[in-house]
Amino acid sequence: MDFETEINNIADIVIERKALVKTEEATKMTFIIPFLKALGYDVYNPSIVVPEYTADVGIKKGEKVDYAIFKDETPFILIEAKNHSENLDNHGSQLIRYFNAVPSIRFAILTNGIEYRFFTDIEQPNIMDTLPFLVINLENLRPRDLKDLKRFIYAELNIDDILDIAKEKKYYRSIQEIFKTEVNNPSDDFVIFFAKQLTNRRMTNAIVEEFRAYIKKSFKDIINDLAYEKISSIKNNLQNLNDDEVDSKDENDDEIITTQEELQAFYIVKSILGGIGADLEQIQYKDTKSYFGINFRGMVTKWICRLMLNDNKKSITFPDGTTQKLKTIEELYSLKDKIIESYQARQ
Repeated sequence: MDFETEINNIADIVIERKALVKTEEATKMTFIIPFLKALGYDVYNPSIVVPEYTADVGIKKGEKVDYAIFKDETPFILIEAKNHSENLDNHGSQLIRYFNAVPSIRFAILTNGIEYRFFTDIEQPNIMDTLPFLVINLENLRPRDLKDLKRFIYAELNIDDILDIAKEKKYYRSIQEIFKTEVNNPSDDFVIFFAKQLTNRRMTNAIVEEFRAYIKKSFKDIINDLAYEKISSIKNNLQNLNDDEVDSKDENDDEIITTQEELQAFYIVKSILGGIGADLEQIQYKDTKSYFGINFRGMVTKWICRLMLNDNKKSITFPDGTTQKLKTIEELYSLKDKIIESYQARQ
């Protein structure tokens, strides 16, 4: 089984079994150990993976971290594991103490088996950064996450290369977080920066609030436009393949034919979800004799909506049982909030 398939399988297990996993120990055995094995770490070899590793911190002796990963007989990764129900924001300080106490450590991972936060010491040598340079969430796995994880495969480790990339990753990620915050809730400084370029009025509270509304609406429109352009580009690139796809389905899928109208509906739904930053590669469709389904990550158990698009009868159904009749495919745009709500419930 290749690496990407293994990680995706673990992601499926997380989604399917997390309700059954009640304790930290169960989280380790069900989620974290398989994750380490997928990265090529021999969890049964104590020269590579050491559970309950002792990391003496100052006058405190016998402090233990959940796992230490060794290479060339030296620990270089520490892993602090929590129950999957734990909020990792509450546990960073403990890992910082461990990291700072072991000079050979180059990376630290804080995880609850679902989210993995990777840290290093970019800002000050041998002092763990407070912000991770990489965050992987198995419930929302993106293609670039798999590419980043591959750098940590044991047999292919190049620590210097990872450290070089970590600095870029950390600052890229921090800039993205700042941008997301400003888009959703623009700060006064951000608003004033734009407002002063557009008006000579004095920056009173009322003026700042007026321009805050303009900025939020403008950024929302920009994001929607970018998503629409991306979807349109995908649609145009695939257009020449549509006839071949239909013929293939006709031959191989029990005479199921995916129509142009169904594909149009699919592109509209992707455009709507692209507007909220959804990973569009994880929005997929499944055509059946009974309905045209749009699913999250291709899983029929995580369907977002199902469409019936006969010539004389059109409708869309959601997982909560709601069904809406449609006169035209374009009416899907008026159901934007419902589609987004359904998608978010699939996460």
